[in-house]
Amino acid sequence: MEAGGTKFVCAVGTGPDDIRARVRIPTTTPDETLASVVSFFRAQREAVSAVGIGAFGPLDLAPASPTFGFITSTPKPGWSQCDIAGRLRTALGARVTIDTDVNAAAIAEHRWGAARGAGTVLYMTIGTGIGGGVLVNGAPLHGMLHPEIGHMPVPQDRVADPYPGRCPYHGACLEGLASGPAVHERWGQPGETLPVDHAAWALEARYLALALASCIYTLSPERIVLGGGVMQQRGLFPLVRREVQALLNGYIRAASVETDIDGYIVAPGLGVDAGMLGALALAMDLTAS
Repeated sequence: MEAGGTKFVCAVGTGPDDIRARVRIPTTTPDETLASVVSFFRAQREAVSAVGIGAFGPLDLAPASPTFGFITSTPKPGWSQCDIAGRLRTALGARVTIDTDVNAAAIAEHRWGAARGAGTVLYMTIGTGIGGGVLVNGAPLHGMLHPEIGHMPVPQDRVADPYPGRCPYHGACLEGLASGPAVHERWGQPGETLPVDHAAWALEARYLALALASCIYTLSPERIVLGGGVMQQRGLFPLVRREVQALLNGYIRAASVETDIDGYIVAPGLGVDAGMLGALALAMDLTAS
């Protein structure tokens, strides 16, 4: 189950070539949305043996915590402190595992998509929000919490861009400046309606590149995958790649950033299914453990 801020995507299967059923459910209240999720899984001909959840967050992913599997301080109305994993475990009587939606997408891209063969992977989604998932030696990075790359501070030239940002916690963090709603609010229309040569895209590329440069310095990823609705403006990819190279300024002496930047910062190989397939991979790994 990919649990997103606007929709939940549920599927049953074992991989990209074996999806036996799937459904898209609008994200409303926890009670209404999770009731629809449970109904979908109960309606399958075979009992579901395990459920993997890739969810929006923040999440409590500490197994010893009394709120393990909870969505915690999310700005999504009604979902704060929701025991999403526990409610499905109880309702379905199945084993349940959970990770962030972006960690799940990173796992799927590493297993089946554009990050195959890379040990350290950064998956970033730029859409309604911005999130980043990280794999180290093929395993998702967890720590005190989990990576919150979308809330990374980025330098802002308030003369060139006086927009105050829209993050309810930080104002002008990366998500506050570069998410899809920020683009819409700043320019007065959705990003998908803006022409490819609009000034919005150079500014967007600058903010994304600033964040990516910091991630490259701190995480040293071997592949960066950029997904989400904003990245459907494919003219963004060359702009971001050039900005990243300019910001690194020759300091990182690696062929991937010096001569193969097109193969280093890439689109998802699994498209919009990356998060759903990552949740499926989490469930498969749970049944194998």
